[in-house]
Amino acid sequence: MGALVDGVGDGADGAEEPTGAEGDPTGAKGGPKGGVRGDAAGGGGPGGGGSAGAGEARGSVPDELADTVVLEPVTDDRARSRKRGHRARAGPAVRGAAPSERRTRAAGTRGGARSAAALALLVAGYLLQVAGVVEPRVGLVVAGALLGLVTELLLPRCARTTSRGLGRAQCTPAVRQVLRDALLLGGLAGLDVLRAGDLAPLLGALLACWVLHFCCQALAGAVRTHRRLPVVTRNIDASALRLSPAPPALFAKRATLRLAAVAVLTTAAMCVAAGTGEAVWAQAVALCCGAGLLAGILWLATWLLPGKRVAGEEEALAWLDAWLAEYRPTIGMYFSGGGASAYQANMWLSTLAALDGRPLIVLRERFMVQKIDITDVPIVCVPKVSHLMRLERSTLRVLLHPANSGKTAQVLRIPTLKHAFINHGESDKLSSCNPYAKAYDQVWVAGEAARERYALAEVGVEDKDVVEVGRPQLAPIEAAGTRPVGSREGYLTVLYAPTWEGFTDDPANTSVLVAGEAIVAALLADPKVRLLYKPHPMTGTVDPRAGEADRCIRALVERANAAREGAEPGPGALRALEAATAELEALTRPDFSRHADEVERMLRQPAPPPGRARAAEEATRAWEAAYWAAAPAWQHRVVTGRSPGLFSCFNEADVLVSDVSSVVSDYLSSEKPYAVANTTGMDDDSFRTAFPTVGAATILGPDGSGIAALLHTVRHPEEDALAPARAALKARLLGPAEPPSLVRFDRAARALVARAEERAERLRAAERGPGDAVERRPVDAEGEVEAERNRERGQALAEALGEDERP
Repeated sequence: MGALVDGVGDGADGAEEPTGAEGDPTGAKGGPKGGVRGDAAGGGGPGGGGSAGAGEARGSVPDELADTVVLEPVTDDRARSRKRGHRARAGPAVRGAAPSERRTRAAGTRGGARSAAALALLVAGYLLQVAGVVEPRVGLVVAGALLGLVTELLLPRCARTTSRGLGRAQCTPAVRQVLRDALLLGGLAGLDVLRAGDLAPLLGALLACWVLHFCCQALAGAVRTHRRLPVVTRNIDASALRLSPAPPALFAKRATLRLAAVAVLTTAAMCVAAGTGEAVWAQAVALCCGAGLLAGILWLATWLLPGKRVAGEEEALAWLDAWLAEYRPTIGMYFSGGGASAYQANMWLSTLAALDGRPLIVLRERFMVQKIDITDVPIVCVPKVSHLMRLERSTLRVLLHPANSGKTAQVLRIPTLKHAFINHGESDKLSSCNPYAKAYDQVWVAGEAARERYALAEVGVEDKDVVEVGRPQLAPIEAAGTRPVGSREGYLTVLYAPTWEGFTDDPANTSVLVAGEAIVAALLADPKVRLLYKPHPMTGTVDPRAGEADRCIRALVERANAAREGAEPGPGALRALEAATAELEALTRPDFSRHADEVERMLRQPAPPPGRARAAEEATRAWEAAYWAAAPAWQHRVVTGRSPGLFSCFNEADVLVSDVSSVVSDYLSSEKPYAVANTTGMDDDSFRTAFPTVGAATILGPDGSGIAALLHTVRHPEEDALAPARAALKARLLGPAEPPSLVRFDRAARALVARAEERAERLRAAERGPGDAVERRPVDAEGEVEAERNRERGQALAEALGEDERP
């Protein structure tokens, strides 16, 4: 039996949309899509996980990570030991990665061969048509047209690089098809296959199809422009903006499919005409295609009529102001980034919803609206910085930031807001102490260790601005002893959750690259071990060798499963999983098609019924329980996609194997045994000194050494000498157990809101002159005009600096 790649697809967004810093290999809570098997390209928050796959472009770089500043080690003893380790680890790591380099080169060679073959077939089709005209031979003309058309249909699937390259060279599908049609029709005319009187109507019908196709393109662009609102919402009743369903996708945005359909029909008809000598059928097919295009154009044009036209920019912005005044938000979460980074925001959704006040989520990228998981918190996406400044006039007082991005600087300019950096995970890596943090009013950390880390890094964050709030989203993680060790029919469940390679040139950032195969092979060698392999969603996005190593690990797991046998789950467990899947899908399935535009999504995602998010959370937990119950206890799993989530894997595992990453800090909340791979080149003592989270861990060598001792300790808890160290380290990393983390987080939020209110009152008092304690001092009309001009000049400068929305 092959390895199962488990996961569920994106339950909220089926549309085709584009896709930090230190993070965990988590995914987002989302409903299963298509049962228990789904895409392998998940990414998200504490409820799920994934690895970069078909759904994410491996070469893409999320915005917020591109802006991350990596610190050089500072000059204390611990930092010096890190620096020595960084130098020492480069040699063996590069040598160990040589097989991966060869595999990467082989994969590149295969891709290049596919691209060359596709290009050769395209050229061959044209040459056949030309040869058929020169010879002259009708068969060559027809064969060349059919070969080119078939290659065209396969090109986006089998040779995407070639397709993109041709597009950049302005040799688009439309241009290529026009050339094929011209050669085919010209060949038929020059070879006297058809009568002269038949060619003119056929030529006219084909020209009409092409004219209508490009008219449809122009009209579709106009419709999309008029339906592009300056603000995108979710969980908000925006019906006042005259929202309407999206126009038909075939005419509004699927130009390639529309062109392919017309090309297949007309080419096939002309080939039949060439074989029979009768043009009537070709003429009829071309006329029918033209009639269909004309009908689609007329239908599409109705979206520009007043009855279907949405609100204009000024009206939409006035609506936003009115909604903010009615809702009166007090605290929000601000997020900007690429699609693969959505997990950084998703992990904070439950915490944000539980805060005392009226929360709000503020986004900057339109596609990100559908990347946010199920939540009842209102979501507002404001792409343009000029529109973002309208938050200054709202009651919003505090913004929480789970990640840094280039667009963060734009919202920091609003004087009425206080800002707290909450991060999306903490580890001992220097990227957890980004100098960007000093731009915020406060930095909220989990515990004492992070406070010390900022003091050590000397990045400009003052100790008085560091607030310890714990990690409230770790509440679902079960404590050690909740389940007996080896509870799955005596199999010891080991979770291997390595981090990704990062943006530095340090090959030891992730154990996948240097030691992953050795660690997995050592674990698979134990007949009573069940392995859960959960790679980071961004593995391989920077270093292709890491992606290739990830694929090799999956192959090892697949081969190990093929050599295993055991009892399968009973029909009751499978039925329970099907029922849980159906219930979760019913709660999370979007009420729109994958081709719905953002206006239709706003229409179908109004304010949710009370308790919708809580019900989805409970259904997710029920699905995860059913999932594990329906999984053979002996079978290794490659866990990607959005569910089961990382925390669910934590609860299922008896022991964790990971790298220096925030995964270790989160797992420590359970106080269960864990191991960290040492691929730095340091000795074990220096490794523990340099990375405090390793202090209570079993250290594994890059060759997998230490696995046997780790498994023995887990199976014999009475010999676990590190248990007291884990308890002490948990308190140091995550803070005290009392009061609960959510209580401390909420107190910090309310305190910062109060500070923002005090500052706002001081500003209002400063605007009032002496003796004007209640109302603002009146300003003459000329002064108001000058103030407005100053604001416009400031906005013009902001846009010139590239701070506005990009297409």
